[in-house]
Amino acid sequence: MKTISTSGWNDYSLLDSGDGYRLEQFGKFRLSRPDPQAIWSRKLPESEWRKSEAAFLKDKKEKEYWQKKQTPTKWIMRYKDISFYAKLTPFKHTGIFPEQHLQWDWMEDKIRNSSQLKSGQKPKILNLFAYTGISSLIAAKNNCEVTHVDASSPSIAWARENQTLSKLSNKPIRWIKEDVLKYCQRELKRGHRYDAIIMDPPIYGHGPHSEVWDFYKSFPILLALCRGLLTKKPIFIIINAYAISASSLMLENMLADSTQGINGTIESGELCLEEKNSSRLLSTGIFSRIAFE
Repeated sequence: MKTISTSGWNDYSLLDSGDGYRLEQFGKFRLSRPDPQAIWSRKLPESEWRKSEAAFLKDKKEKEYWQKKQTPTKWIMRYKDISFYAKLTPFKHTGIFPEQHLQWDWMEDKIRNSSQLKSGQKPKILNLFAYTGISSLIAAKNNCEVTHVDASSPSIAWARENQTLSKLSNKPIRWIKEDVLKYCQRELKRGHRYDAIIMDPPIYGHGPHSEVWDFYKSFPILLALCRGLLTKKPIFIIINAYAISASSLMLENMLADSTQGINGTIESGELCLEEKNSSRLLSTGIFSRIAFE
């Protein structure tokens, strides 16, 4: 097991955490958001927290809302040569999971050093539960053919906005609104195969036709399908998981089972954010990934 952490990049930093909240800089705007595991004490004074342009709060009836000053509906952020929009969603998220840039860098390295790319082929990437599509854009930027699957129309629309913003409209990205399990089952029957698979499975969810996703029941089925969807010489699989009551060892064991017979190196652990001007880490989720040999 390992912990991989980031102190952020030019457009993002974790400024402080504690008392059930995190204080973050998203581009030009400072946001305060709940984080139930941050039950330690804050390091920065209250005056720094009050500088937030937006804070996600609860009223007396437990209704959640953003208390905003002059925060726009959306604003542009950048990572390397990829651009994307941050937005204040009703569920405290911004469409960006900053700790994922550690996976973006890892993925980019594996793609650039793949035998497919070196032989002039375009690696085929399957991105499941793909949300606002930053991983899809990074893969497309690196000459991959990407299939982006998500059950949410607003998320796909947001991802396509990001594609246009990043000037990648000419890159081959297929946008699929579908239940992930149903889509993978059909792809297996069609004989379609992928060189790499990325997934961010939620704990619970629903497909576009009310299909039920329950991580502990559905995830083993999905991994078995993904094993069948790999090409003969695959590049990698990345699994990220949030808000589940399990350790990364579970992901590692599942990934090891599903990739038996293929040589590769598995890494698993926690994804963390490192506070700016501090060595304190905030865990945001767990991951497991395999780089095939």
